[in-house]
Amino acid sequence: MIGNDGLQWRKAAASSGNGSCVELAPGLAGSVYMRDSKDPQGPVLTFTRKEIAAFLEGARGGEFDDLA
Repeated sequence: MIGNDGLQWRKAAASSGNGSCVELAPGLAGSVYMRDSKDPQGPVLTFTRKEIAAFLEGARGGEFDDLA
């Protein structure tokens, strides 16, 4: 979904649709933006692609399973 900011925001297909999701969008100079889907006009976090890759690797490896 393209937001009012012109960014191509997306969330996981497994998202429950109840608004408790994060959305990601490709940003400038290889960055990745993240926001809370409940508050699309709220704050946006910025990460490097390496930071996102490290997080995804940890998530795939079960490092955060105790938080779910």
